Amino acid sequence: FFALLSEVITMILSNTSYLFPHTFFLAGIPGLTAAHIWISLPFCFMFFLSVTGNGVLLFLIRTERCLHQPMFFFLAMLSFADLVLSLSTLPKMLAIFWFGATAISSHSCLFQMFFIHAFSAMESGVLVAMALDRFVAICNPLRYATILTPAVVAKVGGLVVLRGVGLTISFPSLAHRLPYCGSHTIAYTYCEHMAVVKLACGDTTVDNLYAFAVAIFLGVGDVAFIAYTYGQIVRTVINFPSSEARAKAGSTCTAHVCVILFFYGPGFLSVVMQRFGPHTASAAKVILANLYLLFPPALDPIIYGVKTKQIREQLFKILTSKRIDPT
Repeated sequence: FFALLSEVITMILSNTSYLFPHTFFLAGIPGLTAAHIWISLPFCFMFFLSVTGNGVLLFLIRTERCLHQPMFFFLAMLSFADLVLSLSTLPKMLAIFWFGATAISSHSCLFQMFFIHAFSAMESGVLVAMALDRFVAICNPLRYATILTPAVVAKVGGLVVLRGVGLTISFPSLAHRLPYCGSHTIAYTYCEHMAVVKLACGDTTVDNLYAFAVAIFLGVGDVAFIAYTYGQIVRTVINFPSSEARAKAGSTCTAHVCVILFFYGPGFLSVVMQRFGPHTASAAKVILANLYLLFPPALDPIIYGVKTKQIREQLFKILTSKRIDPT
């Protein structure tokens, strides 16, 4: 999959612009360069949590047959997207903080740009799929197995991947076609599409409009669908005859709601600060943009590990199981 994506992006970038720089420079966190070492500590901790937590979740879902259900298939997709986001951003961030390695080749920058936007879009799509899963489980529990069959779940997962790739694969080519005749320093710790486009000295109208359209489609569209499904879920749960049934139904959605808030919350704040807060300190904008990428991958496995009974039980079983000596 990654090899195919690499070939596609390389083909897109093969028509090299003479004014496209060979190297960009990532500024880190402007105004806080002296504190980069200290800032790196929580970043490093979140990287450890992300890689370890998501790796454990993927292992559990892969090996434990009782977790081979639609809900956990979507959770595996979420963990994989979180893992890719962490691995495509955190190592370079830490290299900037620890060694001042701000240079990044132009093609590496464009590849990173694609992975960040594509897997963020996939994560949003997975959250929509998980909301649909909870809607069917609570509002149509007797038809759950007949609606969310393995074939339907696979199609939904494929659609999430195709949508994420299809909407964002144009970002590198759009940025690549522009001339860059001024500064090559990106005021971020990673290659975000609009941060790169802002360095261009040509007409960026197409880039701005396309980025805005994708943001509206993914952000507003996905959030609206999730809000609608949860509105229907709340409406159904309220009509449950017993408080115990209402509490049980609500507990199955708690983890998903927390993940939604951690994913969309920093993202919308970052957009608001970029669009409507021109006087806000640039360091605050960069830190918030980093949190948008770092928080969900680090916290998602913890949230699901704490709130999901099946995962807790399987993890506890593995940790407490004793190996039998064959001799």
